[in-house]
Amino acid sequence: MLVIELAQRFDEQHIAIRIKESTAREYRRNLRRFILPAIGRMKVTEVTRADVAKFHHDLRHIPYQANRCLEIISKMFNLAEVWGLRADGSNPRRHLQKYPEKKRERYLSPAELKRVGEVLREVEDEGRELTSAVLAIRLLIYTGCRLSEVTKLKWEYVDLEGSALHLPDSKTGAKTVHIGRPAVELLENAPVIVGNPWVITGKIEGGRLTDLQPFWQRIRARAGLHDVRIHDLRHTFASTAVGAGQSLPMIGALLGHTQVQTTARYAHLASAPVKGAAEIISDLLERALTD
Repeated sequence: MLVIELAQRFDEQHIAIRIKESTAREYRRNLRRFILPAIGRMKVTEVTRADVAKFHHDLRHIPYQANRCLEIISKMFNLAEVWGLRADGSNPRRHLQKYPEKKRERYLSPAELKRVGEVLREVEDEGRELTSAVLAIRLLIYTGCRLSEVTKLKWEYVDLEGSALHLPDSKTGAKTVHIGRPAVELLENAPVIVGNPWVITGKIEGGRLTDLQPFWQRIRARAGLHDVRIHDLRHTFASTAVGAGQSLPMIGALLGHTQVQTTARYAHLASAPVKGAAEIISDLLERALTD
């Protein structure tokens, strides 16, 4: 069997069944763009650790992508062993180290948030963009939700009376997102289209808006924020919560984190208000000593 044939079975018996839709798209994209062009015509039994090491090294200029591909190769060849296509313990990914990855953290300042708000109002007045796209960005800012949680939000999940979104599925499974007054008011005023179950509707009748990225790229360019990703709106929600004195466990609950270490990435932000308080107090004491 060739690796390209193994990949087909991997898709049919693993990706299509066990992997979430957004992750599945990424798996298939990495297979199509990177993995199969490199080793797709090789026999499954003949792929060596050296072959995979070379493949990983050739992608060193895009280390994050290289590491994701390594994970896919690892899982695919683990299943090849399960399916009796390779000897047990022969996974060619074994002992290969991933490239270091630096978590990217970008938070919008109050001035930057104000500019985003101005641009959203401008495009609303102009009427050239989908109102549902504007709604989606505002919901992302106000709730800290992941992109897919907003674009796949159905009206049946919305509990306006309870100020909550009851999501049956998310990256971390079913969860309830508690929302504040601005988000509730947005949803109260959002149009409900008969026959369309989605909150963030698309151009196709009965459908949802599946890709918010082009709209966001236009918004951020107009706002002069070319380095801000949609996911950074979630970071901004978290950083604002830290600045408001909320505890890390509370922020983890708001964001739907299941692992403490996921929220811990925001711990360093908690020192900012303390440093500000120390500055104010030390200034007062200095004046008392010197006046």
